[in-house]
Amino acid sequence: MELGMIGLGRMGANMTERLVGGGHRVISYDRNAEAIQRVVDIGGVGAHSLADFVKQITAPRVIWMMVPSGAPVDQTIEQLLPNLAKGDILIDGGNSNYKDSIRRAQLLQGQGLHFVDAGTSGGVWGLELGYCMMIGGEKGVVDALEPIFKTLAPPDGYLHVGPNGAGHFVKMIHNGIEYGMLQAYGEGFELLNASQFDLDFAKIAHLWNQGSVVRSWLLELAESALQKDPKLAGIKGYVEDSGEGRWTVEEAIEKSVPAPVLTLSLFARYASRQEDSFAAKVIAALRNEFGGHAVKKS
Repeated sequence: MELGMIGLGRMGANMTERLVGGGHRVISYDRNAEAIQRVVDIGGVGAHSLADFVKQITAPRVIWMMVPSGAPVDQTIEQLLPNLAKGDILIDGGNSNYKDSIRRAQLLQGQGLHFVDAGTSGGVWGLELGYCMMIGGEKGVVDALEPIFKTLAPPDGYLHVGPNGAGHFVKMIHNGIEYGMLQAYGEGFELLNASQFDLDFAKIAHLWNQGSVVRSWLLELAESALQKDPKLAGIKGYVEDSGEGRWTVEEAIEKSVPAPVLTLSLFARYASRQEDSFAAKVIAALRNEFGGHAVKKS
């Protein structure tokens, strides 16, 4: 099958390589000329402008976007529109807000174009292991794209979950759950680290993956990280968030669904970024005021 790929970052480049390896013709575009050349070197086709990119794809075109969520997706669509024709399909494989995906689908449908939101999970390991994909869109359009999904995903690794927006909604909840799982592992290993025992964390992570109820791929990755750096001394405890955790918590509030674990895991990420918490200063000062408890001077 033939398709275009916009965005050759860590995910987009690896997905392109997997598609090329699966026999698809992939025309690729990125602002970075070196990224385009790397794709050309593995058998893909490069384009150095969006206009040239669209011209090289046979109509009806299939274009997969792997660009950051928010304004970059809207800007990419806006730049593509003058060169597209009725029947063309745009796929957003990034971590977009599902409400944006519904809006974009309606906009494109009004111009005779199709939109598919493909929540994609797998990270840098997707090239080797395949990508788990949660797909939203018109059934007939999604069915026509199946050869692409079969190449990108492992067996049973993709699902048409519903209409436009459903793919990114399911991916959002997936990432919210991920926040909670990561926080649970982090807190557990912190307790191990605080114990009086001389524990080998990498071996414990390996042990827990042998039939334990907490076994998982994340725990395998923890074992790998701890083997490289047993006390994680080379890593600063600063944890970023890319949006999906926030959106999940907002959705829980909007729908009045209790999600305390997911919410607290998001707030824990905020706490990780504070080298000197003002809230902690206030608490320390109040303890000193009402109880004469000692404070540490900065």
